[in-house]
Amino acid sequence: MQEFMMIFRMAPAADFQPTPEQIQESIQQWQSWIGGIAAQGKFLSTNQLGFTGNTLHADGVITDGPYAEVKEIVGGYILVKAENLEAATELAQGCPILFMGGHVEIREIMQINL
Repeated sequence: MQEFMMIFRMAPAADFQPTPEQIQESIQQWQSWIGGIAAQGKFLSTNQLGFTGNTLHADGVITDGPYAEVKEIVGGYILVKAENLEAATELAQGCPILFMGGHVEIREIMQINL
């Protein structure tokens, strides 16, 4: 089995103010989707990323925000194991970010031997 990272991206919507019910529904959708992957024994870990940060550029300049120069944000990620990229892509089907207009980037994790 190989390891893959699914990166959740979407354009920020400053005017989106979800109700408590919408927030709870979203949490349940994420828990259900991740739980389905875990039930298959393919879940490794996941986290949501914060909304603030810095970006260090090659010239040493530091800018505010992790997404200062892009039109979408990385909201979080999940690490999974799958036989190959196609199988990992199948696991991404049904990800709640897709129903919010976002997308999932699926990348193989390359092992570094130090």
